[in-house]
Amino acid sequence: MSQHGKKFRNAQAKVDRTKRYALDEACKVLPGTKVAKFDESIDISVHLGVDPKHADQMVRGAVVLPHGTGKSLRVCVIAKGDKANDAKAAGADIVGAEDIVEKIQKESWTDFDSMVATPDMMGLVGRLGRVLGPKGLMPNPKVGTVTNDVAKAVRELKAGRVEFRVDKAGNVHARIGKVSFGSDKIKDNAQVMIDTLLRLKPQSAKGVYLKSVTLSTTMGPGVRIDTTPLVADYEAR
Repeated sequence: MSQHGKKFRNAQAKVDRTKRYALDEACKVLPGTKVAKFDESIDISVHLGVDPKHADQMVRGAVVLPHGTGKSLRVCVIAKGDKANDAKAAGADIVGAEDIVEKIQKESWTDFDSMVATPDMMGLVGRLGRVLGPKGLMPNPKVGTVTNDVAKAVRELKAGRVEFRVDKAGNVHARIGKVSFGSDKIKDNAQVMIDTLLRLKPQSAKGVYLKSVTLSTTMGPGVRIDTTPLVADYEAR
């Protein structure tokens, strides 16, 4: 048996797999499930009671996590003139227009984590769907990455803005921090993510909406969350 397997089993032994943990309790258990020597990320997986095949049940959006994700994002902005200057001043890593679009077209270059574009540049950016689409990098007004306020978009992305989209199976996956954040910050970020998903519940979704929530470190076992109090608390606010 490999050493990695043993570490994982030791981490798994710290989690009661038959239990649904309260969110704050789960966030205290999580750091102990770390397997690797590096500072593992904290991931959230939420199973929603939606049918993404129906357009009116597609759940997607973006959220600014109060404590960020722990990852420094490389942000590319497609804009001209004053908007390009605003993007640079806000801390964008790459700013350009036709030059960047051409580089992506010719080289399939995607050395960035997120792209922001002004609406007037979407005619150009639209040509990049084949390269950007499969990687989830295509700017979209629904998540605030097609906007005239490029400075705000860049600052939010740099501060820990997370974009998410329900997959074909009804799941939403997102990175919400690092083990080194500690349980309180992990809980804050998880709470904001869950509240955002509850707020985006489609009117056409029937039955149980928040079916399951699982938190895990990058290489550790999942910790399942009791969703009932989360929904009750949200509805009481």
